[in-house]
Amino acid sequence: MAPSNGPKVAVLDYGSGNLRSAVRALERVGADVTLTSDRAVAEAADGLVVPGVGAFAACMKGLRAVRGGEVIGRRLAGGRPVLGICVGMQILFEKGVEHGVESAGCGEWPGVVDRLEAPVLPHMGWNTVDVPEGTRLFAGLEGERFYFVHSYGVRGMDMPPSDRYPAPLLTWSRHGHPFLAAVENGTLSATQFHPEKSGDAGAALLENWLRTLT
Repeated sequence: MAPSNGPKVAVLDYGSGNLRSAVRALERVGADVTLTSDRAVAEAADGLVVPGVGAFAACMKGLRAVRGGEVIGRRLAGGRPVLGICVGMQILFEKGVEHGVESAGCGEWPGVVDRLEAPVLPHMGWNTVDVPEGTRLFAGLEGERFYFVHSYGVRGMDMPPSDRYPAPLLTWSRHGHPFLAAVENGTLSATQFHPEKSGDAGAALLENWLRTLT
């Protein structure tokens, strides 16, 4: 593929899956993408994408190995955008609980990642989302469906506005009970679903995110 003149996006490689599909999806919507575990490259990019599949604790172990939490924190301190996807969203919260075992997350947001309360798990397939007013991530995508694959999620988040940012914009979905499908919080955004597997709607969402980088 020819080099892109679009915004420079680093996809953080910390041993979690779905990396190549995230890279390809971002390239298709015009980003100049680098797959990297190099902290300097990840910190310098216009945008950083943190994907993730599998277990919360395993993803956190991989993230710590490349000091990914520091990269995320330094970018946010400098007002530089970050997008988490699937478990890459979950690890932004305070902790995850799997099989009764608690694991610390990055702690960027308050909340616990726990097993969904639903008759059938994993939650796999297309689902609608309840989009908040003022969203940039879902602009023009109200009523669209997105592709989910997960058994764990966040069912509540209490984060009041701060001096730096207004209260986060929360997008909800439902599988058995409501859970967070996406969060927009200043320069930190994340989706529980996979935009790279969500067809035209997912591509449009990634384009919306790329627009926030310029």
